[in-house]
Amino acid sequence: MRYDDPMPSVIYESPELLVLNKPTGLITHSDGRTQEPSLAEWIAERYPAMTAIGAPWVSPQGESISVSGLVHRLDRPTSGIMLAARTPGMYDHLKSEFKARRITKTYRALVMGHVESEAGRIVAAIERSSTPPKRWYAVPCDESHVRAAITDYTVLARGTGNDGQKYTYVELKPHTGRTHQIRVHMASTAHPLAGEHLYGEAVGVLGFAQPALHALSIAFTPPAGERVEYRAPLPEAFEAVVGCE
Repeated sequence: MRYDDPMPSVIYESPELLVLNKPTGLITHSDGRTQEPSLAEWIAERYPAMTAIGAPWVSPQGESISVSGLVHRLDRPTSGIMLAARTPGMYDHLKSEFKARRITKTYRALVMGHVESEAGRIVAAIERSSTPPKRWYAVPCDESHVRAAITDYTVLARGTGNDGQKYTYVELKPHTGRTHQIRVHMASTAHPLAGEHLYGEAVGVLGFAQPALHALSIAFTPPAGERVEYRAPLPEAFEAVVGCE
């Protein structure tokens, strides 16, 4: 299997855990419909024993696909931090922590326009349209709603790109993990992500051909020990707009 640049990279490695930086454009694991490189296959080539870690994902076609210890997913265009367990015990622990919402994920994004509030919370269910083109959309609801998706945001900077487009650099903390949650939530505020093609008309804005979303950090408590946090450096496309952090 061939992998084009940029390649995934290992941020941290132990006998129980891999912390990885996934580049934009790479799928987490096969969807059973196309033949293309995936992060799961990249792991399998370098750590063959990890193909036995974790419950396989079953495609709509009935194909059983190894997740190579990966305990969560990022969309194809989203770059950033990912966790892969190297033992069954660590896999079960991390899955349980995700389910209990004890794992904290922090994202960086560039969104269109100047967001007025310095910080806020978006609460809306993520529903799928019943007619083509099938996309996800936000339905405002109360936090107590069984399908409520919750995203907190904080404005880090506002500016104007070289293309004359106003943008806001934001930090986002999703408290739930719905499909396309951040992309749909930000679009629902009239501030879609730069590069957004499904929920806005911002392809190519600020130099982004895909949604400008990066999973910056993840924090969790291992089975034995104190809480830890790992970070994935900003991609060059982000640095070109906001500089280094």
